[in-house]
Amino acid sequence: MTARTQPSCTDALDRFAAELLDATTSLTPVKPLRDRLDHMDLTDAYYVQTAQLEHHVAAGRVLAGRKVGLTSLAMQRQLGVDSPDFGFFFEDMVHHDDARIPASQFIQPKVEPEFGFVLKEPLQGPGVTLEQAAAAIGAIYPAIEIIDSRITNWDIRLVDTVADNASCGAIAVGTHPLDLDLGDPVALMDVTCSLVIDGEVTGSGTGADVMGHPLAPLAWLANVLGEQGVALEAGQLILPGSFTAAMPVVADSTATADFGPLGSLTIHFTD
Repeated sequence: MTARTQPSCTDALDRFAAELLDATTSLTPVKPLRDRLDHMDLTDAYYVQTAQLEHHVAAGRVLAGRKVGLTSLAMQRQLGVDSPDFGFFFEDMVHHDDARIPASQFIQPKVEPEFGFVLKEPLQGPGVTLEQAAAAIGAIYPAIEIIDSRITNWDIRLVDTVADNASCGAIAVGTHPLDLDLGDPVALMDVTCSLVIDGEVTGSGTGADVMGHPLAPLAWLANVLGEQGVALEAGQLILPGSFTAAMPVVADSTATADFGPLGSLTIHFTD
């Protein structure tokens, strides 16, 4: 899988990228892409995603980090897939503690509780190990990803969500790191996080639910991008995937990623 392999049907894929860019601003979703291109595969999907990334960077937006998605069994079952994916987000998509975020800026938002890894040094594969991934992390924060689909009614398969920037809508990250011992990466597997919507716990999971080990998605991402000559840079924020299944939110919803005594992050959705 590589976003830099040149597919053969670039006209159709460029059109898909333009449609998704328009949907991001118009908030009018598009029909599933898989139904409109025979044998669309992951190379095609990442081509569409990369075309959008290049468009935004050319317009002056600053890359803040990357997200890995579909890393938990809960999310894979929810979307009927069996492999992770990745996407990107920009500085103007990042919110913090107690942020008030207009629900109207999304089409069909859902939230996921996650770790937020801030890198203290570059990380580039291939060949990155869990130990090397752990050593590259400077701090771990509570995070919430707001996922949103530019595909009508969340009718997605893997190629649809990959093309749609792994369904990334926005990111919230705490301002205080979680009280975790970065010298003990095994302990991350035992960390428990609950997703709380309007005071009700909607799901809980442990670090082991994130692809078996929450550092595994970070190493996977570094290795996949490394094959393309792309490094994860110091200072970037990396979200490795959700502890729980995603839950929908609407205006007046409040969402919390609750890590118990380690810390938490709460955001609010407004009209």
